[in-house]
Amino acid sequence: MTVGPKAEDATPALSTRLREVYWIGGGSGAGKSTIARRLAAQYGLSLLATDDAMPDHASRVTLDDCPFLSDFIAMDMDQRWVNRDPETMLETFHWFRGEGFGLIVEDLLRQPEGSAVIVEGFRLLPRLVKPLLGLSSRAIWLLPTPDFRRAAFDSRGTAWEIPRRTTKPERALRNLLERDRLFTERLRNEATLLDLPVIDVHTAMTEDDLAAQVTESFEL
Repeated sequence: MTVGPKAEDATPALSTRLREVYWIGGGSGAGKSTIARRLAAQYGLSLLATDDAMPDHASRVTLDDCPFLSDFIAMDMDQRWVNRDPETMLETFHWFRGEGFGLIVEDLLRQPEGSAVIVEGFRLLPRLVKPLLGLSSRAIWLLPTPDFRRAAFDSRGTAWEIPRRTTKPERALRNLLERDRLFTERLRNEATLLDLPVIDVHTAMTEDDLAAQVTESFEL
């Protein structure tokens, strides 16, 4: 099994090969999937939803190469979401560490050369995407406010999906929401440092507003 190409192995040839890829990263609950599906349909782009690929990617890596994933698999639900503080959860979550990102690149390279693809998901970390960009306008990070994130989870009915599988659902939910808030702020800091664009997503923003801003940023 393989973990795929690493970000540090990116070459000008690889960024050229991926020149028609549009990247939508960001925090959980920001509307990445909704906007990606909408733009893919509107502009005739192929769509790669990296959340959907997570089970496949987890099965394709070697745990020796992904130690944080290995540790996560060994934990029970309380160990994952109840017994640790949000800061530790942030620092040790395998996808936040970039484990398996190379498999996203592999999936993109399977697309016909020259085809336009929109790829979305929280796993698209700015520091990993940056070396693959020909144009910085081909990537955007959507950063939801805590209120927007909670409203999004509630509207989907997914807020309690993980917490209810623990012995202390209320604590687990608080931990998850705080971990996701910290992750969103980390994305903001990283994207800003790398001079990559972000959009703040708040409760007063409509789907049309967000789609218009992403379209403008992508120069579609």
